[in-house]
Amino acid sequence: MHNKTIAELAAGLRDKEFSSRELTTHFLARIGQYNPALNCFITVTEELALQQAEAADARIAAGKAGPLTGVPIVQKDIFCTKGVRTSCGSKMLDNFIAPYDATVVERLGRAGTVMLGKANMDEFAMGSSNETSFYGIVRNPWDTNAVPGGSSGGSAAAIAARLTPGATGTDTGGSIRQPAAFCGITGLKPTYGLVSRYGMIAFASSLDQGGPMARSAEDCALLLQEMAGFDEKDSTSVKRTVPDYRAGLNERLAGLRIGLPEEFFDEALDSEIARTIEAAIAEYEKLGAEVKKISLANMRLSVPVYYVVAPAECSSNLARYDGVRFGYRCQNPKDVHDLFMRSRGEGFGAEVKRRILIGTYVLSAGYYDAYYLQAQKIRRLISEDFKQAFEQVDVILGPTAPSVAFGFGEKTSDPIAMYLSDIYTIGVNLAGLPAMSIPVGFSSNRPVGMQLIGNYFKEAQLLNIAHRYQQVTDWHRRVPANFM
Repeated sequence: MHNKTIAELAAGLRDKEFSSRELTTHFLARIGQYNPALNCFITVTEELALQQAEAADARIAAGKAGPLTGVPIVQKDIFCTKGVRTSCGSKMLDNFIAPYDATVVERLGRAGTVMLGKANMDEFAMGSSNETSFYGIVRNPWDTNAVPGGSSGGSAAAIAARLTPGATGTDTGGSIRQPAAFCGITGLKPTYGLVSRYGMIAFASSLDQGGPMARSAEDCALLLQEMAGFDEKDSTSVKRTVPDYRAGLNERLAGLRIGLPEEFFDEALDSEIARTIEAAIAEYEKLGAEVKKISLANMRLSVPVYYVVAPAECSSNLARYDGVRFGYRCQNPKDVHDLFMRSRGEGFGAEVKRRILIGTYVLSAGYYDAYYLQAQKIRRLISEDFKQAFEQVDVILGPTAPSVAFGFGEKTSDPIAMYLSDIYTIGVNLAGLPAMSIPVGFSSNRPVGMQLIGNYFKEAQLLNIAHRYQQVTDWHRRVPANFM
């Protein structure tokens, strides 16, 4: 059962080939068997999952099931879950039990999904390798000596190892797409404002966006269908009709205009990854697409812009963790100043502290204009580059990351090298565009991901383009040898 996609599992549940309880029990057994080697989960919610599975079976029996009723999934531990620990991968929130569900959790629960647990992640979503979690590193199922990517590495690794058919992730600068690429799965970062951020613990509020992660584009369409939509509790939520994302999956690609940014195919890109992407482009040409070279001139500035804007917002968002209201509190503080200093010093990890310090600096008097204001101006130029590109093409294609998954410790001593692993993904978040990563092959026996970037609210088109590729290839069905 674990090798079936969400769409196939949903059909099996509908046809009563198996029950949700049987399915849930099967995945819980795999988690028990394989998670100790991978560390994908912070919390496994076995009792809750079985209760939800029983309720799903009752809905199916009563003929009241939806497309996802009874399907097990995993929630990234950045989404608040009522009565279940929501840690954000941090010691600061190790004891935090959320009193409410995030909108994404609520909507997927209303759709009848079964929550297997909460996925491990980089602390407060700050990282590109899942090495910053308070709960330890997550290992890549394709090579347990390699990182799974971050910050949604726990979700990606769990899907790749077939411990869950699908999961939620969040993407601030590539944190759905990069781990999807490193683990050989499909991940979609929606348009900013399409999926509610209510109950999603904030890192950088103008960049954060929740989205689906699964094996295939069709599965992501099923998950996004339930996750998307206006939420009055989120002031950044966009009020617009949610289309049927599965309806157009099989549309032909004849005449589709694909743009290849010259900035994505430079000397920074690994040559074997470049050849793999070129082979995928050839498949699209066979499907009738037209390829055109384009330029995104300001993309080279996206990394420095991001690492001004994101830390600035992070320093503001994380100011609430002071040892007073909730979360970690130091022992025996001498006074209020000592309480604040030690609670934050002991509760946050090194990468979070680094970004708070950077953010506080760029927002401080005398530096705001020189750094933060300038970064916002360049951010506008990056958005304009994308706007002009979409006047020429329908979709932008390129690699998701400049390399395949790297080894543990390879980049932790050099933050700049770590930050550059998101060089192809960050610009999308700065512009608020939708993008997704799909598996297209292997390099050095590790998965290669290809990124598809669409215009605003063109998720249906992206899913169609990805699905048509997956109909003629089988990269998304490959399974790591030790997890079949």
